[in-house]
Amino acid sequence: MQSLGLVFLFLAMNVYAQKTASTASEAQEFMNRAEAQLADLNVKVNRATWVQENFITDDTEAMAADAIDEVAAVTSELVEQARRFEGLALSPELARKFMLLKLSLTAPAPKDAALRREMTEIGVSLSSDYGKGKYCRKNGECLDITAIEKLMSSSRDPEELKEVWAGWHAIAPPMRQRYSRFVDLSNQGAREIGFKDTGALWRSGYDMTPEEFSADLERLWNQVKPLYLSLHTFVRWKLAEKYGPKLVPPDGPIPAHLLGNPWAQEWGNVYDLLGVQEDKGGGVNITELLKKKNLDAKGMVKYGEGFFTSMGFAPLPPTFWERSLFTKPADRDVVCHASAWDIDSFDDLRVKMCIQVRDTDFVTIHHELGHNFYQRAYKDQPFLFKNGANDGFHEAIGDAIALAITPEYLHKVGLLESVPQASNDIPELLKQALDRVAFLPFGLMIDQWRWKVFSGEIAPSDYNKSWWELRLKYQGVAPPVARSEGDFDPGAKYHVAANVPYTRYFLAFILEFQFYRALCRESGYKGPLHGCTFYGSKEAGAKFNKMLAMGQSKPWPDALEALTGGRQIDASAILEYFAPLQKWLDAQNRGKRVGW
Repeated sequence: MQSLGLVFLFLAMNVYAQKTASTASEAQEFMNRAEAQLADLNVKVNRATWVQENFITDDTEAMAADAIDEVAAVTSELVEQARRFEGLALSPELARKFMLLKLSLTAPAPKDAALRREMTEIGVSLSSDYGKGKYCRKNGECLDITAIEKLMSSSRDPEELKEVWAGWHAIAPPMRQRYSRFVDLSNQGAREIGFKDTGALWRSGYDMTPEEFSADLERLWNQVKPLYLSLHTFVRWKLAEKYGPKLVPPDGPIPAHLLGNPWAQEWGNVYDLLGVQEDKGGGVNITELLKKKNLDAKGMVKYGEGFFTSMGFAPLPPTFWERSLFTKPADRDVVCHASAWDIDSFDDLRVKMCIQVRDTDFVTIHHELGHNFYQRAYKDQPFLFKNGANDGFHEAIGDAIALAITPEYLHKVGLLESVPQASNDIPELLKQALDRVAFLPFGLMIDQWRWKVFSGEIAPSDYNKSWWELRLKYQGVAPPVARSEGDFDPGAKYHVAANVPYTRYFLAFILEFQFYRALCRESGYKGPLHGCTFYGSKEAGAKFNKMLAMGQSKPWPDALEALTGGRQIDASAILEYFAPLQKWLDAQNRGKRVGW
């Protein structure tokens, strides 16, 4: 049932909208009320979705759907009523709020209440299907995505990997029809508020036109593509040596199941197959260091918090430790995909993770805490400015910190007894590249697919065919078994099932190096970029906080300039970081075919 507060809000807004003359002061009054109402609803939807993702039942799905439906209804109504103020001369701050209000729904719902409710229920059900997804093997063992990730990270049996890969992707076909309907409803909502489709709405959130943003992405991809091709060529060659040319064609795409990850999005788990010689005593195995310390999940999170506090940030509130989910419960299904939460837009910060004691989770913890510290830094901004400068910024914050997890840092915090003296630059850079560089085309292609789906360029009858065409084009990977339109492989990726925009991650993997380089310079570091840690630098922390505290109050180039001095997202920092590796890769690849 709709609350009385909402009823009164709508009555007041409708009376207000009937006035014939609109003024800037009326626009300000409208926005003040809108932000207050949205702030209250934001808490309600955050609490409901937190419970739904931590206790997946029919009842919690219904509760989350109710809350999401309510906020969608109010936001859509406010966007519609805000149109009466179009064309008014407003202050830059107020004009920005109206723009952000219009862009605030990732999936704008139709005005029709029944259609809006249908769309909400579909969205919640798709997310829950993913969270409950399991592959049950012939021996009766059922694997959730956490177990599947673990198995695919370590197994070197290509038949087992193929079986498990196909088994996980089998969770998605039941989503296909509902996903198509979700797209139709979301597009209807987007058109009703003035956008061509939902993809155009997503591309409008970057302080430039959708067309300018698409062109900027192409510019960035062309900057980093040569580095990716060098890495792809080397990895393909080494996997062909391991598995044979029949399984891994020396001049073709890499089979997706052999790259150590269910989605072939990060390749760090196959490092041991690449035959790279490390200087004796030069390597650092973070997983072994964590286990040697007998750390549990919470202990790992403490190290992540410690990096931020070393730079001058205040510790996380006690409620963070009381309310976060750090390990997978034994008695229920949860959505294990790592996420950071800001329940009340002030101090109720949390993470939700199924942490394993391993290096990748250690890095992920720093990433998720980056969201939390960003959220707290802008907590005093008005509600509509409580967000990252753009969504790529939010993803890049913690990763910039994670880049500074160097042997020197590990030594400073007591995880490593001494900093290795032997030169081990190439192996360490290769490990980083297998995760960060390998990810770039995957980070780009997810939304290239979705934008074409939203625009109608990709019809429902071609969902899977087009998915693999784009994966081949950008990543140079291919499915291990034949695929058809009876499959729905996009749905086996959380962000598609949960309707989370993905271009933010491509931007983040470039921005993080820009942030990292700026923080290194601010800390006074001199030397090769990949060797820098700014742990303990209050100077770097102060500069960092200056950008974080701005939230979304200014166009993102202003925020970028506050930290880096530049106003354009640029891949020169990531290319500088990996320059020694690319030189080495190109020497190794001499005589090998680049591309597929």
